[in-house]
Amino acid sequence: MITMRRHPLAMIGFIIIASILLLALIAPWIAPYDPDAINVKAILLAPSHMHLMGTDGLGRDVFSRMLYGSRISLLVGFVAVGIATIIGIILGAIAGFYRGWVDTLIMRIVDIMLSIPTFFLILAVIAFLTPSIWNIMIVIGLTSWMGVTRLVRAEFLSLRQREFVLAAQALGAKDRRLIFTHLLPNSLTPIIVSSILGIASAVLVESGLSFLGLGVQAPQASWGNILTDGKEYIQFAWWLSLFPGLAILITVLGYNLLGDGLRDAYNPRSSQH
Repeated sequence: MITMRRHPLAMIGFIIIASILLLALIAPWIAPYDPDAINVKAILLAPSHMHLMGTDGLGRDVFSRMLYGSRISLLVGFVAVGIATIIGIILGAIAGFYRGWVDTLIMRIVDIMLSIPTFFLILAVIAFLTPSIWNIMIVIGLTSWMGVTRLVRAEFLSLRQREFVLAAQALGAKDRRLIFTHLLPNSLTPIIVSSILGIASAVLVESGLSFLGLGVQAPQASWGNILTDGKEYIQFAWWLSLFPGLAILITVLGYNLLGDGLRDAYNPRSSQH
């Protein structure tokens, strides 16, 4: 964090993400209403002191649904990126360490996966599955590991020629020790940066799927399906589209600022300026 203080945009991103995470954690205690409670007497009320973000077409409090929706959106981001990162680290480490035909095979699979538009691939897979939060997290994770794989492979290929690795190898260190003690720990910073940026992409994908009706299903709230509800009333209930849209924008912006700031903060070349 000492280094990050010289990167104000990174600090802004950190504050945004920390604030959103805090709100998601304390949502059950600060939400003024039950997010799923239908109130036919309060349908499509504009924002007021009673309902800070108005109500939707079923009279549900939008502010309460936004708070609970943040938990779903962030959960999808963290779990999906966790799955993608684990797969990417394993495949990238194998490709970068062993090289040869193993490297060629893994990288050709990566090239094939990258040639397929990720969002359409996710849509195709989700169409054959029951829409649920767990299916979304798994599918996003299984279709988002390619970038991490290429990153880890490049780091391992670079570190493989460093003196400390060659010295450990000369002393008879086994492959497992070389990978987990010398190579992987020195590759963590770019992996963390990639994961932070990946969470932003996962939040966008989940919101897009929920907006299309293929993601989190009602009555469970997510920012995407709140947006879906808003499109039916967009001409006279602007708040149903504005607030979830802003939440997605600010969250994605926060992760991008934090990821870019960390990359600059821990890049030796940028620290020379």
